[in-house]
Amino acid sequence: MKHKYFKHIRKTVYILAAAVTFSGLGLTAEASVLPSGGVGLALARGNSLEEISDKTAIPVQSIIEWIGTEDSGSEEDTVSPEEAEEELFRSLVIAQVSNCVNVRSLPSEEGEILGKLYNNSVGTFLSEENGWYQITSGSVTGYVKGEYCVTGEDAVEIARRVGTRIATVDTQTLFVRQEPSTEAAVLGMVPEGEELLVVEETEGWVKVDVEEGTGWVSTDYVILRSEFVQAESKEEERARLAKEEEERRKAREAAAARAAQNNNNAGNSDNTPAETSQPPATYTVGEGSEMGVAVAEYALQFVGNPYVWGGTSLTNGADCSGFVMSVYANFGVSLPHSSTSDRSQGYAVDGLENAQPGDLICYSGHVALYIGDGQIVHASNKRVGIIVSRADYRKILAIRRIF
Repeated sequence: MKHKYFKHIRKTVYILAAAVTFSGLGLTAEASVLPSGGVGLALARGNSLEEISDKTAIPVQSIIEWIGTEDSGSEEDTVSPEEAEEELFRSLVIAQVSNCVNVRSLPSEEGEILGKLYNNSVGTFLSEENGWYQITSGSVTGYVKGEYCVTGEDAVEIARRVGTRIATVDTQTLFVRQEPSTEAAVLGMVPEGEELLVVEETEGWVKVDVEEGTGWVSTDYVILRSEFVQAESKEEERARLAKEEEERRKAREAAAARAAQNNNNAGNSDNTPAETSQPPATYTVGEGSEMGVAVAEYALQFVGNPYVWGGTSLTNGADCSGFVMSVYANFGVSLPHSSTSDRSQGYAVDGLENAQPGDLICYSGHVALYIGDGQIVHASNKRVGIIVSRADYRKILAIRRIF
C-alpha cells in the first residue's frame, strides 16, 4: 500500500523552501532533504492546469508537491503534514495586483525587467532589501516590489485560496465512489494519469470532481499536489507567443488539407452520423473562425449517440476525449485521447466570455467542445451519451483554441 503522506515530518526540512533555486526551461528542480529529514520539496514547471486570468496569454504554471518519506524522528521533533504545508506557505511571495508585477534584476525600478509575476502567482522568498523581495519563481530569480506582494503569515491564507489541489491517478483504472469507503457504490471510473480537482480531503480519502458528479477516491492510488502559477520570463513570453502563432498556422494548414481531401473523397465511414442523431439545426453555433464553426457544426451531428468508456467512434460510442479527438481528426488535427493532455493543446483562451466555437473546454477529468452562446457539446456519461450542455455547468479549468 502506497502512502503519499506520513504522520510525522521533521521540522528541519523547512529551510528548504528558501534555499531552492532554478535554472533552465522545462526542467524539474528538486531540493534534497536534510539527512535526517522526512520530506522533499519538488517544484516542477509545466502547464497542466490553467487559472483563468485577465490576460489572453495564461502564464506558465508550476507545481509544488510534497513527497512523503518514512521518518524515524521522535515525537518532540515532528509536526503534522498540515503544519508543514503551512510553514511552506509562509515562505511564498504572492503577487496581489490587478495584472502583474515586474521581476527586476536589482532591488530598484532601475533594474532590468527579467519577467512578470501575475496576480496570485507565487515565488519563493529568498531575502528582503529596501522594501523589495528577492524571489525565485519558475526560471526567474530577481526582485519584486514588496508593496505589491505578500509573504509570511499573510501568504498562508492566500496560498490556500489561490492554490489548486490536484489528485493524479497512478493506477490503471481507479473507481470513484459515492462515499469514502471501499464498500460504497461506484460513481464512475478514471484512467491512469488523469488529473482531478480535489474539493475535500479526509483521512485516507479525497473528494474529487468528475463528470458523474463529486465522489471519493483513496489516497493510496493518487498523488496529491498543490498547483500555483509562477513567473514568466521575457524569453518564455516570446517563445510562448511564437509557439501559439505556429500552432495556429499548422491548424489552418491541416484543416485546409483535410477540406480538400474531403471534397475529393466523398463517401460513408464509421463517423457518418447515425440515423438517430439530432440535426445540427436544433442548436445555435456562435460566431468565430470559419474552421472553428465547422468543427462545432460537425460535432453536433453526433448528439444522441452513445458514450462508451475508452471509445473513439462518433456513431458507435466514444468517451469525452475520444469524442473530441475523433471530431478534430476529421479536420486533419491529431489530439491525444486524454482529457488531461487536452489542457496543453493549442493555446490558451482567457475566460469563457472569449471562447469561440471549436474551442476545447477542459474540466476536472473531462473535456468538451464549445459551440457558442455559452454551450458545449460533449460525450458526457453512459446515462445520457453525447449531449449539449451549458459550458459553466462545472468549474472550467482551461480553455484551449486549436484553430
